[in-house]
Amino acid sequence: MTDMKPFVWSAANETLAQHHISKYPEGRQQSAVMPLLDMAQRQNGGHLTIEIMEYIAAYLGMAPIKVQEVATFYSMYNHKPVGKHHVQVCGTTPCWLRGSDDIMAACKSKLGIGLGETTADGQFTLSEVECAGACVNAPAVAINDDYFEDLTPESMTKLLDDLASGKPVTPGPQNGRQTSAPEGGATTLKDFIGKEEGA
Repeated sequence: MTDMKPFVWSAANETLAQHHISKYPEGRQQSAVMPLLDMAQRQNGGHLTIEIMEYIAAYLGMAPIKVQEVATFYSMYNHKPVGKHHVQVCGTTPCWLRGSDDIMAACKSKLGIGLGETTADGQFTLSEVECAGACVNAPAVAINDDYFEDLTPESMTKLLDDLASGKPVTPGPQNGRQTSAPEGGATTLKDFIGKEEGA
């Protein structure tokens, strides 16, 4: 059994941590807890440990339980190792009404894993989250820091195939929609837009 080194900031993250703390008034450094947890999670390969939360608590002069309360409240913080691609399917009502159950089923079928599990090769972890904040483009899935919207089981399967093979993927709507504009293009002010373009 090898001894694990205690967690400490990398040199770059030490500088970044101080930058985040400097955004807040004197004595309010604890307000930086969320960005520091995110930085620590990234430095640790994608998840937090009790030791890391205690390190951040000491770093910010907080009670460890206060840091744990934040880290366990938000789904953005992981408490066990996750795969290279953390697939987070939104299951909130708008996504559910637009087929998130089918998206989840496509993920399970393609990856051969269930919720909270990671593929044997460490490439994918599958989770369900609440509200990706992209209701108008439902169903939506977050993969690491990127959001993929207007998904179908077929486009989700292709997305997973592309990620597995290292192909580039494009975040955002997967059906050709421009951001959250109406599907099929503009529906109002068409005459006005035409006149402006012809002017």
